[in-house]
Amino acid sequence: MTTTVQRPEHPEVGDIELTEVLFALSDPSRLAIVQQLARGSAGELLTCQSVGGDLAKSTRSHHLKTLREAGVIRSTPQGRERLISLRREDLDARFPGLLDAVLTDGHS
Repeated sequence: MTTTVQRPEHPEVGDIELTEVLFALSDPSRLAIVQQLARGSAGELLTCQSVGGDLAKSTRSHHLKTLREAGVIRSTPQGRERLISLRREDLDARFPGLLDAVLTDGHS
């Protein structure tokens, strides 16, 4: 019996829609995941389990799927794990300044 690993779908840069990105970022838990990814070193990949703090596994999976389908993050299979990265360059190319505006906490 063979197992097929289904690769997650990621929208192309030109297909990323502003309304979907804003919806994905409107949830405090998803925004916290994006902030965590943004704080990492350039190109740093985090595992699914290392993002989202104390979220239940099913809740974390739902939030990561929403972010991935909106084009905010990239999920890359590696063995039995998935590596998560922020699609900053893609989002900056599509919507210049959006991530910086959303990630600014207003206390700077």
